[in-house]
Amino acid sequence: MRGRRALVTGAGQGIGRGLALAFGAAGAEVLVNDLRPERCEQVVDEIRAAGGAATPVPFDVTEYDAVCTAVAAHGPADVLVNNAGNAGAEGFATRGRFAESEPADWEAFLRVNLYGVLHCTRAVLPAMVSNKWGRVLTVVSDAGRTGDPGGAVYGAAKAGAAGLTRTIAAENGRYNVTANNISLGTMRTPLTEPLWAEQADSPQAKAILQNYAIRRPGVPDDVTNLALLLASDQGSWITGQTICVNGGFSFAL
Repeated sequence: MRGRRALVTGAGQGIGRGLALAFGAAGAEVLVNDLRPERCEQVVDEIRAAGGAATPVPFDVTEYDAVCTAVAAHGPADVLVNNAGNAGAEGFATRGRFAESEPADWEAFLRVNLYGVLHCTRAVLPAMVSNKWGRVLTVVSDAGRTGDPGGAVYGAAKAGAAGLTRTIAAENGRYNVTANNISLGTMRTPLTEPLWAEQADSPQAKAILQNYAIRRPGVPDDVTNLALLLASDQGSWITGQTICVNGGFSFAL
């Protein structure tokens, strides 16, 4: 990845932090995004301490003008990793049956998981097309592939983001721009750590892992090598795909 610039959204913790560190270790200049500036700075310090190059780029992916301003200020990105997610800017929204939900309940899911991807992709894509090289990676969820009882709108937002990726791939392959999805199962991140910290005594954790062929939650290192492949020249003939990193939660041909 030497000579490439990679913008990783939601990179202040969890999967995003792991991706940012991996891109930095692979030689990319990493534009580290997070909603909280202090988290950006912390990850930037980690990348620099390991000998890499990184710049903090804090902005809210749900605010299109802020996204465009940040991208314009820091210059074009060769690689975009749409990682920022969850049910709103922070944390998880309450789960429940869709028939019992209201439109006001949907907004937190849609703003980050769908509109955030739309905003960031739209902001970086013209420069990729102009430069005749680009990679768009979007982290989605098996909730968008298989459905998610109790999380209908989250699943819908992730499925929408995955659909956008396929269209970006179809429209821009002629410009040497590829676009792919990485679909995740249940991950161990700071937001879910309380569940896994008590795994041995947690009926909820045991019930979740019964659905996985490999009975453990995913961790950032499970994602990074695939992301680096898709973002590199070695992945130049892979586009429009949704590749699962899910411990065998679901299988697909």
